[in-house]
Amino acid sequence: MHVPDGFINAPTSAATGVIAAGAIAVSLRGARRELDERTAPLAGLVAAFIFAVQMLNFPVAAGTSGHLLGGALAAILVGPYTGVLCVSVVLLMQGILFADGGLTALGVNITNMAIVTTVVAYALFRGLVKVLPRTRRSVTAAAFVAALVSVPAAALAFTLMYAIGGTTDVSIGKVATAMIGVHVLIGIGEAVITALTVGAVIAVRPDLVYGARGLTQKLKLRVNGELVDAPDAEPEPVPAAARTSHRKVWAAGLVASLVLAGFVSFYASANPDGLEKVAADHGIDKKAEEHAVAGSPLADYGVEDVDDARLSGGLAGVIGVGVTVVAGTGVFWAVRRRRTDDTSPSETSSTTGTSSTTGTTSTTGTTGTTGTTSTSV
Repeated sequence: MHVPDGFINAPTSAATGVIAAGAIAVSLRGARRELDERTAPLAGLVAAFIFAVQMLNFPVAAGTSGHLLGGALAAILVGPYTGVLCVSVVLLMQGILFADGGLTALGVNITNMAIVTTVVAYALFRGLVKVLPRTRRSVTAAAFVAALVSVPAAALAFTLMYAIGGTTDVSIGKVATAMIGVHVLIGIGEAVITALTVGAVIAVRPDLVYGARGLTQKLKLRVNGELVDAPDAEPEPVPAAARTSHRKVWAAGLVASLVLAGFVSFYASANPDGLEKVAADHGIDKKAEEHAVAGSPLADYGVEDVDDARLSGGLAGVIGVGVTVVAGTGVFWAVRRRRTDDTSPSETSSTTGTSSTTGTTSTTGTTGTTGTTSTSV
């Protein structure tokens, strides 16, 4: 759903650019609360993984393909604010290096693919996990539904932008029907990829999944005949074995991204994606403009002067993963460092202090625990 230059007029593109810039600024502040010793190293990898999987177009209908948008996946794995930044980093790398998505349309693409998908997906995801049983399977199921809905939501957002600033005279009803219809099908692929990835990480390191936190069952204490929430237990330090596992997860994720972008991408569908197909069928692309960096040595996901198509595409994919993981890690490291620098000594001492409750004994619940425990005082 990468919108090229020329689909949306300059005033609307500028307005979406302001919206995107504002959302990124808010996300940079919000990400400081989300990024910790677990999510900070993972966030750059998530961006690189999204870049890699977006190269894998899958067929969805006759002559049409789709690819991952990634907003739902990023939001559930590393948090909604960090998720917006992850997808924005991917879009920036694609636009500058690979001529994928117009530069004047960068605000449109960030609004559609980073902001709308992340906000819609995470809001729906949080609502579902609150009503579903507190289990890991419920997290995976909620991720599936959230990802499924996020894609047609982004298609609807594009349709609204086109209604405001479209550069061709095409019936908005036809655009909406075509865009939402095909992107519902693409959403199914998005949901499968998101659910499989979230489920795989939960199976290995559930503590790394941001969306699965806070699902522990609250311990109840009976005080004077009334049930009240027990004080939160102090978080336990991550053991050395878990830290080693964290490095293994990161390494496995990077290897998977390199293999997907460098090898599997050669077998991706060559059919136009949903937006390209709708644009061609309905004449939306009549005023499409050539990309400002169409002469990039990596344009169209190939390396210039490398004649072998398989090698050219594979090298471009590997370069893209490498650049994205470095750029993403740099951004999130800087945000994490800013959070550390902003922490005052008083805040540090208050978070490291201990609390106690006289006459009570509490036990920390685990994800998937049901029921209520009470202790009489």
